[in-house]
Amino acid sequence: MKLKFLGTGTSQGVPVIGCNCEVCSSDNPKDNRLRSSVMITTEENRKILIDCGPDFRQQMLINHETHVDITLLTHEHNDHMIGLDDMRPLIFKSGKDVPLYCSHRVAHEVKKRFAYAFSDVRYPGAPAFELHEIENHPFTVLDTEIIPIEVMHYQIMVFGYKFKNTAYITDASFISNTEKEKLQNLDILVLNCIRKFDPHPAHFILPDIIQLFEELKPKKLFLTHISHHLGLHTIEDKLLPPGIHLAYDGLELEF
Repeated sequence: MKLKFLGTGTSQGVPVIGCNCEVCSSDNPKDNRLRSSVMITTEENRKILIDCGPDFRQQMLINHETHVDITLLTHEHNDHMIGLDDMRPLIFKSGKDVPLYCSHRVAHEVKKRFAYAFSDVRYPGAPAFELHEIENHPFTVLDTEIIPIEVMHYQIMVFGYKFKNTAYITDASFISNTEKEKLQNLDILVLNCIRKFDPHPAHFILPDIIQLFEELKPKKLFLTHISHHLGLHTIEDKLLPPGIHLAYDGLELEF
């Protein structure tokens, strides 16, 4: 299987509109970060998208992706789901509703924000989704076992997802001991890290990540959901402890 980072930025993306800091002004493509999302590709070339933010269309075109078989949503914030309308070309081409897997709370928000996709008389050209509400239990789809990981993003619950011995978690500020048991000794762990310093109420910062790395002991840990406050990729990636890396848009990992 493969995991490809379609975006590794925060809700504002990088560069940030109107910002002239060294990161936002960098000409290194690894410092340009679209909103966070990944594409999982199975051995059968089935595509599992995790989150569908405002950069979804651009991400699909840049990465020459042509279809999505299912979408997993971590939570309802706009930078993780507002791009769902841009799935319309894929829906029209396949003639099938796109299956969405998410919590009950997130499903309610999908229906609320995209009410036209669920109306009894659907507007011509509207997207069509097949909602599947999931709980914190393993489930199998496309012959792939998916294990939800329940984390806290300030005061709301967010799902991370585990495939084989790889886990992807974004927008987290707390992981319970029960959920940490699912994350022990992974081959690959992806965690959000918004900046190096100054505690954030809703996101991990770098000292949190280092502590989790030492506690969970993954072989490799990749940072995502990165803001311009974390610093330049070429400098900061070299300063990280061995085994921890900055992810960047377009990075592909096999697992």
